[in-house]
Order: sequence, then structure tokens, then C-alpha cells
Amino acid sequence: MPASPRLYLDHAATTPMVAPAKAATAAAMENWANPSSPHADGRAARATLEDARARIAAALGWHGAIIFTSGASEAIAMGIGRSKSTEIATSPVEHDAVLRVSDGASRLAVDGDGAILGSDGRIGLIVVQHVNNETGVIQPLDRIGREGVTLFADCAQSAGRLPLPDADMIAISAHKFGGPPGVGALLLRDLALIAPSGGQEQGYRAGTENLPGIMAMAAALEAGAEWTQGAAQMRARLDAGIEAAGGVVVARDAARVPWIASYRMPRLSARAQLIQFDLAGISVSAGSACSSGSLKTSHVLSAMGWSDEAAGEVVRVSFGPDTGVADIDRFLTVWTAMAERARR
Repeated sequence: MPASPRLYLDHAATTPMVAPAKAATAAAMENWANPSSPHADGRAARATLEDARARIAAALGWHGAIIFTSGASEAIAMGIGRSKSTEIATSPVEHDAVLRVSDGASRLAVDGDGAILGSDGRIGLIVVQHVNNETGVIQPLDRIGREGVTLFADCAQSAGRLPLPDADMIAISAHKFGGPPGVGALLLRDLALIAPSGGQEQGYRAGTENLPGIMAMAAALEAGAEWTQGAAQMRARLDAGIEAAGGVVVARDAARVPWIASYRMPRLSARAQLIQFDLAGISVSAGSACSSGSLKTSHVLSAMGWSDEAAGEVVRVSFGPDTGVADIDRFLTVWTAMAERARR
């Protein structure tokens, strides 16, 4: 019998480009010019760039400024590094992209599900993920006092699938919602929130804009994410199957998006699980893809109170537009067999 096709369940790391985004990229490649050039070709490229900016704003329901970047990591570094706020706070369950550029920042307390417990409103800039990239937990951003506070929401895992939160700055990344890698944006309620740097993007980012990527990002957002409507039923099926096989659902009772979930398989390390899933033709990850290459203990699970041993037995499963019930059942068949072997 022919081998089964590979099953990709690592969409939180990156998800395939949707057809409209591919088409937009191809079209942009046929009509290329530098949007900063003063000649007719450059002016046409500039008009296309600004049209894409307006389309992205409309698709997201955003009424502020949009600064194009190479992705969410650059947007985060730009928003934090050039913020005019001198007092910064974030949480211990943030993506590495936030923790790398927020040394010395205050850390908000989180509960056992990794949800922030709130703030007293005295910090100038607060940076928090809208949706956690490892657990899928939706952060209760309304717990953050807003008087005199600038809220920066990392929406890499929610933009294009959930409405944007009420925030002053937002980071997005196209390859998380069906656009290409290497392009994203920093959304600003007011450009005055950060210091300018000169160059392109209204003087806030130097470098020629990635027009094909930007056009593809606009097309991906406009394509929508109707597939998420069926994800909750599939995630519930997966949660139940994992628990029936003796596994543990991370943040089981928390408010979570249905397309990201993490599971513990007692007595079998995440490293061993990843190898066995890969041999079975299934792609999953352990924590964030940006740090899973080292398979170090998840700082997210540690902050939630998990021991190193338990955290080291957790893998992440994430859905995309093509994930179906048959895929969930295939994954559960492999998971159950692995769990039974681990128990023996």
C-alpha cells in the first residue's frame, strides 16, 4: 500500500499560503518597481502599496497607522525599542520575541492557566500576547488598567482569525494567517507612540517595502478564516481522545482558541514524541517553533507552575484550513499507541 501523505499539524509555527495570496504574489512580481522611486513606474508601485495598506486596514477593522515590517518579531522590537514609554511591563508567558527585547521590564503575574491577573495601571507600556502561541489561551486584556497606559498586543496568533483587541499597538505576521513569510506590520493608534527612525514607511522604517509580500498579506486577510468555525468541534474531539488515552490537556478549562492546543503524554519526553510522530508522517512541535530546535523547557509552562519533568512531556498541535476530522483521528491513533507503549 502507498504511504499515507504527511499530516501537518504545526500551523501555529507557519501555515501554507492560501491561493489568493499566491496569486497576489505572482501578480506583483510582474509589475515590480520601487515604491520610493519618483518615476511613473515607482508612482504606480506606490499607489499599489497604499491600496494594499488600506485593504489590510479594512480587513482588520483598524483605523490607525500601519507600518510594514518583516514580521511580528521586528514589529515587536520596533514597538518596544522605540516606545516613548520608559516603564515597561510584560508577562512571563510571552513569546521569545518579546522577552528578548524586554530585559529589565516588570513581569505581570499569571495564574495556573497562564492568564494575566491584571495590572494596577501605573506602567507606561504593557506588552501582552492576545493568544498564547503554545497553549492557545486567550489573554483577558480587559484586566489591564488603561488610564495612562499604552497597551501593545502581540496578535501574531490571532490576527485574521479573531477581531483585534482594543490596543494602542499591535504586531501581526502574515505567515500565521495564510500570507507569505518575511512580511508583517506594526499597527499604531498614533504614530507619536514611537520615535521615528528615518527612511521609508513615513520615516518609521528604513528599507524598500516588500510589495509582493504586502499584496499577498492583504489578499490572505481578505480571504478570511471561515475554517476556524469548525475547529472547535475538532479540538473538542482531540481533547477528549487525549484524555481517554491518559494524556493531559494544558490549560484545559481556560478560554482558548480552538486551533492551538498543547498536550502532555506522561512518561515520554517531547523529544521522543516528536521523533515518533515524525516517523509516522505527522508534524507537530514542542512549544514555540522559534525555540523548539533546542527543546529547552518551556518558559510558558514553567510560569504556569509546571515542573521541568512534566513540561518536558508536552507537545503542541495546531490546526489550519485543511485540517479535518480524519486528521484528528489519525493523530489520536498514533498518540494512543505511543501512550500505551510508554505506560508499559
